[in-house]
Amino acid sequence: MRYTTAIFDLDGTITDSGPGIMNAIRYAVKKRGLPEVPEEVLRSFIGPPLKEQFQSVFGLSEEEGTVMVTTYREYYSDKGIFENRVYDGVPETFERLKSAGVRILMATSKPEKYAKRIAEHFGFSQYFDFIGGACMDGRRTDKHEVIEYVIETCGVSRDAAVMIGDRRHDIIGAAKAEIHSMGVLYGYGSLEELEKAGAEMVAAEPGDISQILLK
Repeated sequence: MRYTTAIFDLDGTITDSGPGIMNAIRYAVKKRGLPEVPEEVLRSFIGPPLKEQFQSVFGLSEEEGTVMVTTYREYYSDKGIFENRVYDGVPETFERLKSAGVRILMATSKPEKYAKRIAEHFGFSQYFDFIGGACMDGRRTDKHEVIEYVIETCGVSRDAAVMIGDRRHDIIGAAKAEIHSMGVLYGYGSLEELEKAGAEMVAAEPGDISQILLK
């Protein structure tokens, strides 16, 4: 078996977290008096580090971006976190990988404590040997940093590991960490985005992930 470790992104890869994230963005934007933005722009917040995305979209300073993240969490930590669902076919994919002896890990730019709450709430935490994410204080939000944290914590063999995610940050982070990469098309990124970022493999549906990795 070529791949012994599968490292999964969370938002847009395991769960469709868009509704909760976008509602939390709307809440923060309204509370802080910023101009409303269309849904297409709201969708761009799913995946990337939030502070940087707030700064980019609204032209904010780093300090203002931090304030927006704090305001966002007022809604997200109470309601938005569970305005979410597991993609059909994902649990079955985990089952097949586990049965084949593949170690399953998570690397997300979402705060680690939120990722663990989501995994417990939606019933897929048992598949994971480790769930790694960002720190609440803003450290370790870059995807490459999170991937490195997971690799080093778990003693992952890089040449037999693959990062699976729906956005370019996942693919670029994997390349920087010198591991393999797979993009998924059922999340929030496009085929063009993933191919441009350098994805080695692409899965159209959750069920394709295990088929590609185990063939």
